[in-house]
Amino acid sequence: MTTPVQPDALSGLRGYHLPEPVSWWPPAPGWWLLALLALLTALALLAVAWRRYRHRAALRAALAELDSLGRDHGDADPAALARQLSRLLRRFALTRYPRHEVAGLSGDDWLRFLDAHGGGKAFTEGAGRLLKEAPYRPAGDSSAFRELAALARSWVLHNAAART
Repeated sequence: MTTPVQPDALSGLRGYHLPEPVSWWPPAPGWWLLALLALLTALALLAVAWRRYRHRAALRAALAELDSLGRDHGDADPAALARQLSRLLRRFALTRYPRHEVAGLSGDDWLRFLDAHGGGKAFTEGAGRLLKEAPYRPAGDSSAFRELAALARSWVLHNAAART
């Protein structure tokens, strides 16, 4: 007697059914918060960079004008150079200090202000006196005017970050 062949009981079953893969969209709430935080951080950094760029615009303009004055005037007209340097320093000071502290200053008061904000005593006792005395000096010694231009540049650079 032969045993009848029985079909395999498991052969009728289907294979494993894996679930659908998890979709990447929409992201979980934590990813939304992280994206929002990254966006806010980027906007804050951009605002800080823009403010710094605008704040330094006066410095860039002042340094460019100092370079231009040195090229244009050189040894030609020291009195005109001193007047223009004084105007440049005043305009730059107005961008860094309150108008009521700067606008009305002239003569020795102006020189003391410059000394008090980074000049040491170079404006009241050194080459900075030329800002006041240049119109009354003979146009002979141009080295003193080059020293004044260097002093003006160092004052501008010293006050680059000032903002009161």
